Amino acid sequence: MKFRTLIVSSLLLLTGCAQQQERPAAQTTPQRMEKRTPHFDGDRAFRYLKAQTDFGPRNPNSPGHRACMAYLENELKRFTADVTLQRFTHKGYNETLQLANVIARFNPGAATRVLLVAHWDTRPRAEEDPDPAARNRPILGANDGASGVAVLLELARMFKENPPPIGVDILLTDGEDYGDAQKDGNNDLYFLGARHFARTKPASYTPQYGILLDMVGDRDLQLPLEQNSMRFAPQLMDIVWSTAEENGITQFIRVPGEAISDDHLPLNEAGIPTIDIIDFQYPYWHTQQDTPDKCSPQSLAAVGTVVADVIYNKLGR
Repeated sequence: MKFRTLIVSSLLLLTGCAQQQERPAAQTTPQRMEKRTPHFDGDRAFRYLKAQTDFGPRNPNSPGHRACMAYLENELKRFTADVTLQRFTHKGYNETLQLANVIARFNPGAATRVLLVAHWDTRPRAEEDPDPAARNRPILGANDGASGVAVLLELARMFKENPPPIGVDILLTDGEDYGDAQKDGNNDLYFLGARHFARTKPASYTPQYGILLDMVGDRDLQLPLEQNSMRFAPQLMDIVWSTAEENGITQFIRVPGEAISDDHLPLNEAGIPTIDIIDFQYPYWHTQQDTPDKCSPQSLAAVGTVVADVIYNKLGR
């Protein structure tokens, strides 16, 4: 689940509101980057998004969840031999959740590393749906889950064909979107995979940065500066948004966004400076309308192109 921090300064609120009235038009096709950066294929990434939604909802313990987990593991094994399932269980609402983080490593001998993160599970309820009869059904999660994973799968394919100059670890987290704060009044059943990874990672694992991709497929993609990211990793935020500006990718906008609770918080608490690239102003969030037609290859390409340039050219210097 993603949710807003309730206490936000009046300055940020006023700035954010002013910007929302003047949202710039998103560039539909990112400019080609330097030749040393491989081309990110937005159409292929969109096919990865669709492949996930073809399994149906991927909420924990569901048939779609089990089928998608096998698909993600097998797909990543096409690109690297270093793929593991980090299986764990967690007590849910009247059930024991069978969960698994999917982890893939590239250039494992490199000392400088970056952690790329997206959650692959989907929400078991659609509490924001305008139809009350639909609110207790799981969502398809085309944007909220599948979009970030789709970008990382396409990046994994790129890393296979064009090994990155630094080490890259891909972490697909499970159980991010399970909890129901409206029901129990707490956040204990969110970010389960990120919390498990942060709790169990070796003390020697210290990547330079982490980058979380969440809800990055919206056809009207607008990516402001998420405020928890600015607090924990301002230098990386500047690198990423500057890279977007260098490439004429206008979906990244330098205005203050909201402070979002997401998978990056447990990772930051574990000492990994991690940012959240997220468009939280998505009108189909936690509804049955979060479907592939609300997403676009161009949005996935915008994010994937920037992240690729950062990895191939900006980190590890």
